[in-house]
Amino acid sequence: MLTRSDPVLKLENATVGYNGEAVLKNLSLEIKPGEKIALVGQSGAGKSTLLNLLYQQCQEDAALVPQDLGLVRSLSVFHNVFMGRLNRHPTWYNIANLLKPLKKEVDQISPILGQLGLEEKIFEPIRELSGGQQQRTAVARAIFKDSSIFFGDEPVSAVDEHQSHTVLQAIAISHQTVVLSMHDVDLALRYTDRVIGLRLGDLVLDQPTATIRAADLDDLYKH
Repeated sequence: MLTRSDPVLKLENATVGYNGEAVLKNLSLEIKPGEKIALVGQSGAGKSTLLNLLYQQCQEDAALVPQDLGLVRSLSVFHNVFMGRLNRHPTWYNIANLLKPLKKEVDQISPILGQLGLEEKIFEPIRELSGGQQQRTAVARAIFKDSSIFFGDEPVSAVDEHQSHTVLQAIAISHQTVVLSMHDVDLALRYTDRVIGLRLGDLVLDQPTATIRAADLDDLYKH
């Protein structure tokens, strides 16, 4: 069993390249249980690549909200959220729930949607939702999965400021360990306790959030 001193995730001299170009270069880090991590840096710095590399280490015990969300547009909000636990049930149960939502599952999913302001959308198909509502549905699916680790690739990019706070609070409360790729530096500093800064595939900053101001991160975004 992992203790707080045991690294839950670890990379040693990780290098990842695409089409002959290095996206991550000799990157080493450890993430321990209970840490809330923000990955920050310019677009193309390697944040999504690092997030996915970490996620691959612990898929069985982690929930992921990717940028493309991975929702089934023809199905309802309810069914998309339920997908977070498909692997916990036999096939017949999942099919029965697809044909007619079971009260037990509705009763478990409804409070999560309420927390994210989606309770009235529970049986609406994904294709009829706004981008922000779809993003919150993906977060609800991740919360419903009931994993100890959450990975989010820009998980509040499509919602307004008020909703961003609601979503990030829900993520933090529901998961022991959180790793977020973030473009909003102020939100990153508010909802995480450690910041990892990337520039062109290099890890150039790794500090506790309490020791950083937003202005300290400006160098990460200079060309």
